[in-house]
Amino acid sequence: MHPMASSRYLPNLDKISILAATILLAYALARQVDLPSQQISLQLPGFFFQLILNAQTFTALLVAGLTATGIDWLLREHPRLERSGTYEHWLVPALTALVIGLPLFDLPINLTWWLGLGLGGGLLMLVMLAEYIVVDPDDLRQPLAASGLTAVSFALFLALLVALGYEDLRLFRFIPAVAIGSWLVGLRSLKLQLNRWVVIESGIIALLISQWAAALHYWPLSPVAYGLVILGPTYALTRLTGELIEGKPIRQVILEPMLVLGLIWLAALWLG
Repeated sequence: MHPMASSRYLPNLDKISILAATILLAYALARQVDLPSQQISLQLPGFFFQLILNAQTFTALLVAGLTATGIDWLLREHPRLERSGTYEHWLVPALTALVIGLPLFDLPINLTWWLGLGLGGGLLMLVMLAEYIVVDPDDLRQPLAASGLTAVSFALFLALLVALGYEDLRLFRFIPAVAIGSWLVGLRSLKLQLNRWVVIESGIIALLISQWAAALHYWPLSPVAYGLVILGPTYALTRLTGELIEGKPIRQVILEPMLVLGLIWLAALWLG
């Protein structure tokens, strides 16, 4: 057995707690701050572009930067990190922190809001713990942590799709968000599976998913059903791509992605 095969490094739990508490505190304080909205407008040939900057926008940017900085601070103490960068570990925690904030900005401050704050903080701590574990490829918990991060990535992508659906954005603003989201999710998921970057393949998946999303944009679907209809092929293509890159025959690997795709689409049909 490899001498490091049984390594079980754990992060500094005090640091994880401080980081999660700071992020949640930022959301709590943002509800008490009333900043005037700033509107940026740009008239381009064929369409009118408008961007509104408010307290929610500034908080989202602050939280994303804070989470990325915090996970770097946390991982720098890992004995197996050596001199490699930590940027690949920023994505899922930062996206988790952003998605946690979506309902916290809209819900009234009551028991449900505090429950969401607590559950969001717990999820964020688990994600940061998983990112710490996957740094060490010889850790016995690494496959489980990688699978958990992959599942969280697709769940967050679904939450992003649903949130965008409720915003009822115009197509030219919606599709870039879908393309970037699917590209990042595919990129991170395939990196966890293959332990190397597959930028081109992830880009092709994002292109196909953005075209699929554009074709369905004006269909009379609920935001949840619409998110599931896009999530299904995103997962199936990502999973199939990873298996094919590993050299497995397509007849052997196509069943599981197609089965999951069918189940997700059945759920979308039921939710309508």
